Amino acid sequence: MLTIGIIGTGGIAGAHVDGYLRFPKECEIVALCDVAPGKAAALRAELDLTSARVYERVEDMLAAEDLDLVSITTPPSTHAELTVTALRAGVDVLVEKPMAPSIEECDAMIAAATENGRILSVVAQNRFRDDMATLKEVLDSGLIGPVSHAQVSSAWWRGTAYYDLWWRGTWESEGGGCTLNHAIHHLDLTLWMLGAPRAVTAVLTNAAHENSEVEDLSVAVLQYDRALAEVTSSVVHHGEEQAIVVQGRHARVSQPWKVVADAAEPNGFRAPGGDPARVAEIEEIAASHRRLEHVGHAGQIGDMLDAVRDRRRPAVDGTDGRRAIELVTAIYAAGIERRTVDLPLSPDDPYYRAGTLVERAPHFFDKTAAVADLPGAITVGSSATDGAGDR
Repeated sequence: MLTIGIIGTGGIAGAHVDGYLRFPKECEIVALCDVAPGKAAALRAELDLTSARVYERVEDMLAAEDLDLVSITTPPSTHAELTVTALRAGVDVLVEKPMAPSIEECDAMIAAATENGRILSVVAQNRFRDDMATLKEVLDSGLIGPVSHAQVSSAWWRGTAYYDLWWRGTWESEGGGCTLNHAIHHLDLTLWMLGAPRAVTAVLTNAAHENSEVEDLSVAVLQYDRALAEVTSSVVHHGEEQAIVVQGRHARVSQPWKVVADAAEPNGFRAPGGDPARVAEIEEIAASHRRLEHVGHAGQIGDMLDAVRDRRRPAVDGTDGRRAIELVTAIYAAGIERRTVDLPLSPDDPYYRAGTLVERAPHFFDKTAAVADLPGAITVGSSATDGAGDR
């Protein structure tokens, strides 16, 4: 039986608790920690975790408990320090997205895992969704041909009060805006499905949240060897209509699910009826997808429990989390500096380091509120993105 601790008992902690409770024969939540007095105890009572002990200091929890694994569900600016502390204490770590605000911090987290022989995983729960797994399987089949163009819409909507929470809405405490904290899901999926681009261009703005320093909208173009991908990151899109559309030489596939395969007349124009045989092949691949036993956070937690028990690499490790942060960083660098940014970013690039965004990023507006908590439940996704969300 693996022993589990949860560091940070805000909104997204509930998704981790729910995930662990789906594996009652494999693990037990024995400790909850939050720096806010009474907050961990309140979550224990709310979720009836009667056997869990509560702490206000991570160091006290790690010293008192014999833990196998901790989930870290705190604000982004705290991820690196808490992760390194837990890894050095001999505990494996599942840390929420985004991994950390800088590549430098990501590398410190990966180094701590390696040096202490521990397992580090970063939440990327959308890889554990049947629709995204199906799209990945179709792309891997090669039936659509070489990719020419992708459109990735990470469209969210948040009211202005969202940025009143104390840690949101500043470059220092949140680490960035929608590109880092919302589109990280879609950027990870883009990397998972298409691989890493060789260069990035981008623009950033704050279109609708005057109480926040950070961007609420960005548009990036990712350059591959021959293909281009457009990524829109937003918290200003009503309806949150999210999509990934991939155009290949032979066909287009997308989620929400759609398949189109055109064929050419001798003069190069579209032939009526397209290529029904290729559509049928693609649909057969999609229909053969074996549904996941557990999805979202529960799916990733199940994989992590297996990884901890078997001492193997998890499906999403620290390197995967770092790649997503590197892409976010390149988008920020391109938008702030108004230039094309080549990948990978090297350690001598100023944007590699922690603190550069705080120094260089535009403050679109001043943050005007810093409340300790906000009333009401958080939503962790729309119908198109069940399982995605934020703290």
